[in-house]
Amino acid sequence: MNQTNKKAYFAILIGVMTVSFSAILVKLSNAEPGVIAFYRMFFSALLLTPVFFLYYRNEISKLSLKDWCFTVIAGIFLAFHFILWFESLQYTSVASSTVLVTLQPLFAFAGAFLFFNERMTKSSLISACIAIAGSLIISWGDFKISGMALWGDFLALAACALVTAYLLFGQEVRKRLSIVTYTFILYSMSSIILFVYVLVKGESFGPFNSSEWIYFLLLAILPTLLGHSLFNWSLKWISTTFISMAILFEPVGASVLAFYILGEGLRSSQIIGGTVVIAGLGLFIWKGNRERGIRKKQEV
Repeated sequence: MNQTNKKAYFAILIGVMTVSFSAILVKLSNAEPGVIAFYRMFFSALLLTPVFFLYYRNEISKLSLKDWCFTVIAGIFLAFHFILWFESLQYTSVASSTVLVTLQPLFAFAGAFLFFNERMTKSSLISACIAIAGSLIISWGDFKISGMALWGDFLALAACALVTAYLLFGQEVRKRLSIVTYTFILYSMSSIILFVYVLVKGESFGPFNSSEWIYFLLLAILPTLLGHSLFNWSLKWISTTFISMAILFEPVGASVLAFYILGEGLRSSQIIGGTVVIAGLGLFIWKGNRERGIRKKQEV
């Protein structure tokens, strides 16, 4: 493994840790889901603005029509991912919502195969199924709470499909753009979409108390700039499938944070399921590295 790949894997680790705070901050906020999503994207784009215009603005002229189209599409998918996911947190628990929204391998395997001809090995599929099984164990206790909880589960699953599509389109564009240019355009586009959505819904942009603004800003800094941006940066060297597998750590971290911050109890199913998730992810990484090593030796 070269030095760049090591940095990419470390970036994914930091990203998974920071995105675990996302559901917690949304639960702490009293604002409407669309408003929370708007300010998350708006502050993210705002924080990137100085860096973009000082060092990367010339990249705009290098963008192809395909780059623009793919980035805009990714921005739309990301915006509606946040809308659906934040809405789901109004009806179901942090554990169930984060588990369902991170079941991306189900969609990533199919999407990568259909659109990007990415090869799926038998061991990758098996390890993905193990990790997904662990995620289902975590959420099992919440599935039968009520009709509203099930509605929240459905919204989270739909959000999962959208974020997978966003990552797949991002993988194509990220190979040709710097992370700053790509995320600045991506978050700006999502902000515009969400601004229109909030206006149409008639939700309030404010005023809010100071704690709400702190939650909005932390959502921009932690899960977005130190989460999604690091995932996007890693896409240049690491596949969408691997990132989708790594994000399965999120429900484990979010469940622990929900216990300490929100007082949401940890059930035995969550502990057992979290262990299975980690085991599946570890198997995926180990098998993937081993198979890549074998292929390199065969090529030599």
